[in-house]
Amino acid sequence: MTSLHLQNVKKSYENVNVIHGIDLTINSGEFVVFVGPSGCGKSTLLRMIAGLEEITDGKLLIEGADMTDQHATERGIAMVFQSYALYPNMTVRGNLAYPLEVMRRPKAEIEQAIKQTAARLHLTEFLDRLPRALSGGQRQRVAIGRAIIRHPRIFLFDEPLSNLDAELRLQMRIEIARLHASLGNTMIYVTHDQLEAMTLADRIVVLRQGRIEQVGAPMALYRDPDNLFVAGFIGSPKMNFLTAEVAAIAPGAVQLRVPALGIDQLTLPIAASCREGQKITLGVRPEHFQPVSSNDDVLSFSGELSFSEMLGHTNYLYLDIGEEKLLVIEERNVAEHAIGERLSYQLRAEHCLLFDEQGLRLR
Repeated sequence: MTSLHLQNVKKSYENVNVIHGIDLTINSGEFVVFVGPSGCGKSTLLRMIAGLEEITDGKLLIEGADMTDQHATERGIAMVFQSYALYPNMTVRGNLAYPLEVMRRPKAEIEQAIKQTAARLHLTEFLDRLPRALSGGQRQRVAIGRAIIRHPRIFLFDEPLSNLDAELRLQMRIEIARLHASLGNTMIYVTHDQLEAMTLADRIVVLRQGRIEQVGAPMALYRDPDNLFVAGFIGSPKMNFLTAEVAAIAPGAVQLRVPALGIDQLTLPIAASCREGQKITLGVRPEHFQPVSSNDDVLSFSGELSFSEMLGHTNYLYLDIGEEKLLVIEERNVAEHAIGERLSYQLRAEHCLLFDEQGLRLR
């Protein structure tokens, strides 16, 4: 197993800076996922680690050794691409064998490695097929097998499942998770799909515009985001954001007015300094509402149902509360609601989050 450390790593294309001083340590055997919107620099950062992009400034250390200027072949890294990148004129056997043939390994060793890799990835019966005779999931397994067979120190995955349909993505997520559990190698995985990130990662690195916004375990980011961007990016459906105003301040607590919900007395245990009249953002996840039978409670509100997503055990209700954006509320094991029906809910104040004018978390 191998650790990796990025020290103030930067990347520029002529006068355009795309990676702005990344500092990150990835521990031996860790599964780390880079997530962020398109253009945030996650694939560029992965390619810099692989040696496919030059590091403009800073250092890349692998097991403490400076690999910043080392050729890609010297880094002990294998990369799995989104496009599979299989040789179309070679069978599965040939694609798996090729990396070892380039390394001039003995034929007996290559054949044994092919058998072991094919068995691990359930490819044995497809060894004599060409890539065009395989499904998308099978091709991706071949691409992963071609990386495994070299016994690299670190695996890199660049959005490997984005070309697959929903069912195949689920199957491949399970296979990649099993692969990590069995091999124990350090793995770095790039995706725009936060579901992949939440289910696969030991830690998630959230990137925006070439900078790290926050690093942490999946549920830590979900429950305790540092800023408005992370709170809105992690979680599906997204967190609801509402404009609020500080009505009163007490030691260790703040009382808010939330005009969109008609709530004037929302008290939250916030130790951060605030001022009366300050405009802040209230964040509430869809699951942190509960139905109420009347509007007598100070934390209750009502709205008109505009749309509902009925997913079986879970329903996502889109409530019109007179704002530009609809409020998303999660309900479980409930009867269907009619579009246009007026529904009443209550905030679960203990789960509400606050963000200041700059989008930073108030705690």
